[in-house]
Amino acid sequence: MRTVSIETGVTKHAEGSCLIKVGDTHVICTASIEERVPPFIKGSGLGWVTAEYGMLPRSTGSRMRREAASGKQGGRTVEIQRLIGRSLRAGVDRVALGERQITVDCDVIQADGGTRCAAITGGWVALKLAVNKLMKAGLVVSDPLVSPVAAVSCGIYAGQPVLDLDYPEDSEAGVDGNFILRGDGQLIEVQMSAEGATFSRAQMGQLMDLAEAGVSELVAAQKAAVA
Repeated sequence: MRTVSIETGVTKHAEGSCLIKVGDTHVICTASIEERVPPFIKGSGLGWVTAEYGMLPRSTGSRMRREAASGKQGGRTVEIQRLIGRSLRAGVDRVALGERQITVDCDVIQADGGTRCAAITGGWVALKLAVNKLMKAGLVVSDPLVSPVAAVSCGIYAGQPVLDLDYPEDSEAGVDGNFILRGDGQLIEVQMSAEGATFSRAQMGQLMDLAEAGVSELVAAQKAAVA
């Protein structure tokens, strides 16, 4: 793993916030509580967790145009924020959360590979801090977060399995994947693809082992941040 740091309470207004740094990838994550839910679950008694994701124009080597300027989000952005939302929901007891919505916003301020993984990992910390406020206020009786959720990238670079790819490694990796797990070891999602090279089942197992080790480190950092 690259060096990981998580600083909490980085914004004034959000119910939960953190700045997560995974090497040179830096993401600000905030969690906002609303006493309402989307229409499709209204009256069900279930809570909802959703996410939005974006990259600042100079988070990359050359300036990217703001998506707002083009009037719509790109396909990559939509895919990533859906991934973040469903990953975080996999660690939530939506009955215990009650009929309210928590939106986790993930804004990449500097990118060097693994932005979606850092967003998920930091997003859980922001979510946990927001839930802690609900519990302290007596609005939630039992903790609705059943397990931490964290994510890490792994790939085959120069013929070797590598944990937590930075951008140069990711851009040249023959195989790369994103692994999202709960703190109890349960898998949430695995995204793997060959980029100019194929991979064997044994190699996939190697990457899975690396991912489990990496996520255990990330979960320890998450727990320390919210302690």
